[in-house]
Amino acid sequence: MGSTGTVLRELRGAQKSAKGVSLYSRYVNRPAGRMLAAGAYRAGLTPNQVTLVSAAFTYAALAAVALVEPSWTLGLAVYAALAVGFAFDSADGQLARLTGRGGPDGEWLDHVVDCGKLLLVHAAVLISFYRFGELPSDAWLLLPLGFQLAAVVTFGAGLLREQLGKAAATAQAATAQASAAPADPGTPPAPVSRVRAVALLPADYGVFCLVFLLLGAPGAFRAGYAVLAVVHTLFLAAFLTKWFRELRALRPG
Repeated sequence: MGSTGTVLRELRGAQKSAKGVSLYSRYVNRPAGRMLAAGAYRAGLTPNQVTLVSAAFTYAALAAVALVEPSWTLGLAVYAALAVGFAFDSADGQLARLTGRGGPDGEWLDHVVDCGKLLLVHAAVLISFYRFGELPSDAWLLLPLGFQLAAVVTFGAGLLREQLGKAAATAQAATAQASAAPADPGTPPAPVSRVRAVALLPADYGVFCLVFLLLGAPGAFRAGYAVLAVVHTLFLAAFLTKWFRELRALRPG
């Protein structure tokens, strides 16, 4: 194994594109994940083991939200665990690219953990509201369900957009090859937009986790959580419109 500095340099060269990534993920979560990936590499961990470490931090934090009475101390502990879990979620992919040990099983495991996280985080808030919250109205119990719906649909639709887009591109390449026609090279990738990176901040999971720092002030937490729910719903509508148009443009003929 090389030195930690050497590993970090190799990890910097194995980063995903910054396109479509918010400033938080680009400048906070990915660098933190890079440090964790270097440590995991030195410790001899596999990418799948790093994914399970991420799940352990995340799910433990969410269990605490559901089972422990809200307080400032709990909020700080929950945020720290969620942030570390999110950084390990970045580290597993970086480690896989560094070592070449990634595969369909690892990608599947990562998506399973992510899907479970999106379901449980809002379920935990719902349970906390029910057990500990002195809610102005029982209608507040519907808020985590709506937020959960927006989060899960965004996650699932985004994965489908990616996979269907790849399948369409592969089919187009095969058709072009069979007809002896040159494949369409497509347009060159657009430069990374800093405006887009800023605009995506409210939809970033790492930014969402900050709301748990308000657990010690139930009213402020509910307000912050409600604002984020509205923002994520608006992003869902925008993403669905964009992805539908992109997939429609990939129709053959």
